[in-house]
Amino acid sequence: MRLSEPRIAALQPDEWDEDAKAMMQPFVSQGRVYNIFKTLCNYPDLAKRWMVFANHILGKSKLAVRERELLILRIGYLCQAGYEWGQHVQIARAAGMSDAEIRSCKTGPATPDLSELDRLLLQACDELHADAFVSDETWKGLSGHLNQQQLMDVVFTVGQYNLVSMALNSFGVQLDEGLPGWDV
Repeated sequence: MRLSEPRIAALQPDEWDEDAKAMMQPFVSQGRVYNIFKTLCNYPDLAKRWMVFANHILGKSKLAVRERELLILRIGYLCQAGYEWGQHVQIARAAGMSDAEIRSCKTGPATPDLSELDRLLLQACDELHADAFVSDETWKGLSGHLNQQQLMDVVFTVGQYNLVSMALNSFGVQLDEGLPGWDV
């Protein structure tokens, strides 16, 4: 975690205004009242609009869950977003990823014994993070595995979670109880 305490408070239910209550209702009903959402209660109009895009990336993307999680974990690691890392370690595990696969998101495309697709996904993430551009070589390699919509989802997934990492780090969103740290 970059900050040991929040810059923007994670509001508790008794602090939510009517807009925040409406925004949080689906999360409350699912038992998913996480600090990221409680922090966004400070700005429900922004949260409501951002969540449309976030829900596409997390639930409607054309990428397989495993591919999506490789990208999210890698960009979270590159941005040193501890909250993002912890949340998506749990999601990756629930999707059947091993801890070794999760750790490959720390070591990146140079990790030994990666499949070609995993290496290319991690490489694309590194390139987008470093240069806001996927090289021709990486794009061509990914094109052998992914269709056009999936390629678009690669870029938008990395971009979405780069943005989320910036927000989590800058706002000081603290780990929810039980989230794993970097020691996976």
